[in-house]
Amino acid sequence: MTNTSYRTVEDLPLMLDIKDVAKILGIGKNLAYSLVNSGEIKALRVGTKIRIPKQSLVDYITN
Repeated sequence: MTNTSYRTVEDLPLMLDIKDVAKILGIGKNLAYSLVNSGEIKALRVGTKIRIPKQSLVDYITN
């Protein structure tokens, strides 16, 4: 993620990485990894990378 700040959900890219999720939620990367690994935030693995669909983050926030 660049130094971009997002004002609305519509501004978010379709796929996020762990750093994006941590910054958006105001948490550390370790907690973001824990949320993904526990399944609380649904994610996809693309090779060795973890990608979080925007909708998965929205679902987590709204639940």
